[in-house]
Amino acid sequence: MATEGHDLSAYDAARLTDCASFRIGIAVAEWNSEITYALRDGALAVLEKSGVTDVHVHDVPGSFELPLASQWLLKHKGCDAVIAIGSVIRGETAHFDFVCQSAAQGILRAGMDSDRPVVFCVLTDDNIDQSRARSGGQHGNKGVEAAVAALQMVLLRRDLDSGSNWGTGL
Repeated sequence: MATEGHDLSAYDAARLTDCASFRIGIAVAEWNSEITYALRDGALAVLEKSGVTDVHVHDVPGSFELPLASQWLLKHKGCDAVIAIGSVIRGETAHFDFVCQSAAQGILRAGMDSDRPVVFCVLTDDNIDQSRARSGGQHGNKGVEAAVAALQMVLLRRDLDSGSNWGTGL
């Protein structure tokens, strides 16, 4: 397993300074809310620790709805980045495959079409125990990792726009 022995929540907070002016959206699927709300809370903790106060959190019914909600947060709230949080647990039908594929492709498209980061934080696990392990359990909290990725991408965009050498070590 790729995450065996890895804590997804470990990150260098010193790399996430000067983020207070960022506007971040979070779209959270209500389906499997035990998992998604734990992911949301992990993301919110990182944003708070990084000084981000302009956060727009909105629930949606499920992971299938995340791409459109992400697009709306970018368009109507002017977010610098969106974190799309969901949890799809494999069942006995092909529904899992359709929802996971649609969510992944739609979230990617929302980011590419808007030219702003939309971070994929959708757990696609075989069972609830795997989901719990990645939403605050033995493998940390994937919501933390998603918030870190969102902030790093906004920092990168800001610095590329300004001609800075952020992240290059120069």
